Amino acid sequence: MPTYLSLALFIQLSRLAKVTLATAAIALCLSSCTSTAPRFGEKGYSEQGKASYYARKFQGRKMANGDKYRRGKLTAAHKELPFGTKVKVTNLQTNKTVKVKITDRGPFVRGRIIDLSEAAAKRVGMMDAGVAPVKMKVIKSAKTE
Repeated sequence: MPTYLSLALFIQLSRLAKVTLATAAIALCLSSCTSTAPRFGEKGYSEQGKASYYARKFQGRKMANGDKYRRGKLTAAHKELPFGTKVKVTNLQTNKTVKVKITDRGPFVRGRIIDLSEAAAKRVGMMDAGVAPVKMKVIKSAKTE
């Protein structure tokens, strides 16, 4: 009889071990799915680098999206983000932020990640410096048609 009891106990422990192992495997899979970084252009995607801003001489000129540049609008240029993407830009020196819409291509200077309109540059306090270290984060992906 003791052998039969040991075998039954062994079977029960095996089921418990299997359930525990399966639960741990599922938890590991779920946690790895939630910790992946957002892909390029998706909400939450971010970059860090330098920002510059458009000179006044560009007022009224056509941007890459076909609209005319208006220095009083909260717009920006990025090399690759789709037009219409909305991003939050934080000046890492002043900790001031601005939300802008991507409407143009650029900047084409090494190390710079975004060109802000004059109004946006004023909001983050970078008019005097001209170039500032920033963090840029996508807050709304461009609408896909």
